[in-house]
Amino acid sequence: MARNHLVGLLLGTEEDWPSAFETVMKRLDPKISYGGETHTVQTERITIEPFDLRAVPRYGLVIDRLAHWYYVPREWLKKVALMNDVYLMNNPFTFQSMEKHAAYAAMIRLGLKVPETWLLPSKKPPDNPRFPYTAARYNEPFDLDEIAQRVGYPLFMKPFDGGAWVGVTRIKDVDELHRRYDESGERLMHLQASVENFEVFARSLSIGAETMVMRYDPSQPIHGRYQVEHGFLAPAVGREVVTIGRLVNAFFLWEFNSCETLIKDGEVFPIDYANACPDVSLTSLHYYFPWAIKSLIKWALFCAVTDRQMQIEMTMKRYFDIGDRTDLSYEDKLAEYGRLADEHFQTERYQDFLETYVPEIDEVMLEYVAGAGFDRLLVETVRSTFPAHEHERFIAHYRGLLALWVKDQVGISA
Repeated sequence: MARNHLVGLLLGTEEDWPSAFETVMKRLDPKISYGGETHTVQTERITIEPFDLRAVPRYGLVIDRLAHWYYVPREWLKKVALMNDVYLMNNPFTFQSMEKHAAYAAMIRLGLKVPETWLLPSKKPPDNPRFPYTAARYNEPFDLDEIAQRVGYPLFMKPFDGGAWVGVTRIKDVDELHRRYDESGERLMHLQASVENFEVFARSLSIGAETMVMRYDPSQPIHGRYQVEHGFLAPAVGREVVTIGRLVNAFFLWEFNSCETLIKDGEVFPIDYANACPDVSLTSLHYYFPWAIKSLIKWALFCAVTDRQMQIEMTMKRYFDIGDRTDLSYEDKLAEYGRLADEHFQTERYQDFLETYVPEIDEVMLEYVAGAGFDRLLVETVRSTFPAHEHERFIAHYRGLLALWVKDQVGISA
């Protein structure tokens, strides 16, 4: 008996990773004998149009890169999750937590070392006729300088719902504090203590049951932020960073997300871990781009073929029952969170599935990245991203990084 699974790609402006995803899936051409059936998997880009709430979608799984800002596809995702059991990598009902505020609050309760964080009222009040009366009666006056002193200088002011570093500023004194707050307008802002003199800024990209931890430098231009460096974290610290990312994702039911942590004196401080649309572009990830595409394909195949059920119901209490315990150390809590994350992502079953049914994925990806088709994609992506006078430089730059990845993979398989 044959079953075909259609994976839908819900896209905005991206072209690089979807093209790579589609190409490798075609080359892989999966025909997987599982559960007494032969499973095939195809991909299709989803178009945006009016939809009947009773319509049955053709997709069994959707990779969403659009609904974090575009409301029509967001409502379609909610509909297909509620009515049709379509598998979504990020639960659309916890998008509110992607504004970062709820994620901070939850992880503080679970005992993570989130720096001191305050939420400020918007500088510019909402345009609502009820606001003046409400404010006069219930809004307590506050001293911004006092709050900043309690947080401590230097500090960061950042939007509670921001992304891509928009609106994030490092505040060194009271004059800059007031200037930046005045500029924030209607946006709700967090004040967060700065972790000074940290040794490492790590960014973890999680896709399903897998996580890649990369050294990151946000002060660099986009092509230089991800540093190609292996073993930059001590083993115990590396495990902690991975566990934190997996905890966040399992807690909020996200499977495609990134997490930023600062490491100082062996301690891990999570500073940002709610990204509904993590960066997976070729010009950003470069060396790590093949890993991201391969991981997306592997997780999509696993979910589709094994009929993994998307979880809508939140299970926060299981985590709070651990986080609220006073008899457990921080390390003990992390171990329990890791166990729950493995359970949620079916980690052991996932690894067994890959070894049994998709052993050729590494070879297929290596052949693709080493070939002319990928090089054409690389050149097209550079030309569409950078100004003409920088094309030659960046084509050579990215070719060098991807050639290094190919060399490393050949070394691993030798």
